[in-house]
Amino acid sequence: MIDVFGKWYRRKFSDPDAAMLLILILLSTAVLLLWGELLMPVLVAAVIAYLLDWPVTKLVKVGVSRVLACGVVLLGFITLMVFMLVGLVPIITKQSVNLIQETPLIWQKAQDWILTLPEKYPDYVQVYQIHQMMEGINEKLVEVGETLISASFSNIANVAALLVYAVLVPLMVFFMLKDKMFFLENISRLLPKERRLITQVGHEMNSQIANYIRGKVIEILIVGGVSCVTFALMDLRYAILLGVLVGISVLIPYIGAAVVTIPVGVVAMFQWGITSEFWYLMIAYGIIQALDGNLLVPLLFSEAVSLHPLYIIIAVLVFGGLWGFWGVFFAIPLATLVKAVVTAWSSNPNIAPPAQS
Repeated sequence: MIDVFGKWYRRKFSDPDAAMLLILILLSTAVLLLWGELLMPVLVAAVIAYLLDWPVTKLVKVGVSRVLACGVVLLGFITLMVFMLVGLVPIITKQSVNLIQETPLIWQKAQDWILTLPEKYPDYVQVYQIHQMMEGINEKLVEVGETLISASFSNIANVAALLVYAVLVPLMVFFMLKDKMFFLENISRLLPKERRLITQVGHEMNSQIANYIRGKVIEILIVGGVSCVTFALMDLRYAILLGVLVGISVLIPYIGAAVVTIPVGVVAMFQWGITSEFWYLMIAYGIIQALDGNLLVPLLFSEAVSLHPLYIIIAVLVFGGLWGFWGVFFAIPLATLVKAVVTAWSSNPNIAPPAQS
C-alpha cells in the first residue's frame, strides 16, 4: 500500500510545477482559515473589482482613460446599489415583517387542516400521531424563534462593520481597478518560477468564472423580474419578496429551487387554499422554473462552467458547511477551481503549455 502511494506521489508531484501548485493551494487555504474574517473586506473588494473589470476594459477599448472608466463604472455600481437599498430593500423588509407577523396565523390554519385528517382518513391517520407531530413541530419553531431573536441582537454589533464596508470597500475597489496591472505584476513577482500549472489553472479559472458570473447575474435579474411580475399579476401576497427569493435561489442550483418552492406554496395555500387560483400560480411558477432550467441556463452557460449536477450538489454541501452563506455563494466557482487543479495535475508534464497570444 505504501509502495502504491509512493508511486502515485512521485508520478503527480515529481514535477516542480505540480509541487508549487500544491504549496500555493495549501498556503492560500491556511490564510483563509486563519485570517479569513480579518481579510473579508479585502476579499469582497477583490470580488467586486473582478466583476467590474469587464465593463472597465470595454470602456478603455473604446478610448476612455482607465481612471475615468474606473470612476464611471464604480459610480454606476454604487448608484445601482443605492437604488436597490432605497427602492427595493424597504419593500422587501416591509413584506418580510408582515409575513413574519402572519406566520402564527398560517401555522394555526395549517394545524386546523391537519386536525381534520383523522376524520377524513381514519384508517391511515390517528389523532395521537397528529398531536405528537404537532408538539414536535411547535418545539422546533420555538427553538428557531429563539435563535432568530438572539441572532438579531448579535447583529447590532455588526453596524460598525457595515460602515467599514461602505467606506473602505469602494476605495479598495477603485484602486484595484485603476492599478490592476501594478497589482498583477507584484503578485507575479511573488509567485515561484515553476508556475506552469499555476498559470494554467489561472487562465482556466479566469475564463470559466468570468462567463459564470456574467451569466448568473443575468439569470438572477431575468428569473427574479419575471417571478415578481407573474406573482404581482396573479395578486399573490408578498409578490416582490417571493419574486426576489426565487431570483436569488438560482445561486444554488437544484437545492435553491426546491427550497424556495416551500414559501411560495405556503403563502399561496394560506391566501387561496386548495383552489384553482393556487394551482394556476403553482403551474405558472413551474413554467418559470422549467424555462430557467431548460432554456435560459443552456443559453447563458453554454460556454461557462461544465460540471456534473452531482458535483455541484456536493460542492454546495461541502463549501456551505465550511463557510456558511459565502461558501454556498461561491460553491460553483470553488468547484471549478478544484476541477481546474485536478485537470492540471492530470496533465502530462512533458507536454509544453500552449503559447499565449
